[in-house]
Amino acid sequence: MHASFTVIEPLGVESALVVEIPHAGLFVDGPALARLDAPARSLGRDADLYVDDLYTDAATVGATLLVSHVSRYVCDLNRSERDLDAETIEGAPPHARATRGIIWRLTSDGHRVLASPLPAAEFERRLATYYRPYHQSLAALLERKRARFGFAVLLAAHSMPSVDRSASGDGQHARADVVPGTRGRTSASGTFIDCVDSHARRSGFSVKHDDPYQGGYTTQHYGRPDLNVHVVQVELARRLYMHEPTLSKTADFDLLRAWCTALAESLSTAKP
Repeated sequence: MHASFTVIEPLGVESALVVEIPHAGLFVDGPALARLDAPARSLGRDADLYVDDLYTDAATVGATLLVSHVSRYVCDLNRSERDLDAETIEGAPPHARATRGIIWRLTSDGHRVLASPLPAAEFERRLATYYRPYHQSLAALLERKRARFGFAVLLAAHSMPSVDRSASGDGQHARADVVPGTRGRTSASGTFIDCVDSHARRSGFSVKHDDPYQGGYTTQHYGRPDLNVHVVQVELARRLYMHEPTLSKTADFDLLRAWCTALAESLSTAKP
């Protein structure tokens, strides 16, 4: 049976940190592949390619990693089960218009993801096979950390296109190097938010909070500082580590990998 995600336990002394990587995977199972209409290139362009490699050494500094292997075209793990689209899922409310919800209708390049709307049974299969087990595991990890340390910290690790593809005109509106998403500083203690900010600025990276990503479902759902669970979504501009037209790693990849490990170490030692 295909393992849809992997939990990597800490090497050495455990910390309160969980690093979750929901979008690096490319796996599409047979039933989902039969319905897929998106170009193969879009599959890679809409994945957070290599983010699992960037953070793989976080386990050496005490973090627990949760890494999904499934393409977001099967189901998007950073969306709510209620993020539906009437043109994408049969039986969804007619007013539902989540074009890139839990099941994507369009790729970021504007291509159709599906050849036809998903029957309700296929949607439920994807939830039961991939979505719910992933979030059950994530919730259990956070509760384990909170029980052991009194608090839990979640680094939701993502990457983003370096320019806004939807921008009008020449489409070359460059994004910041690092975007911490905390939904207006509500999903985590300022200690952890500022930790990400200062770590990026010390390295000479540009930083823009919540723009263009405030943090998705994981940030909104699990980020409860009042209950001692702190979540920061971290988006890295892909130019920092890959050549976006060819989807290949650049010579700077190992430098950014070391930066990600150091970020995990900083968050592992921070206190709320």
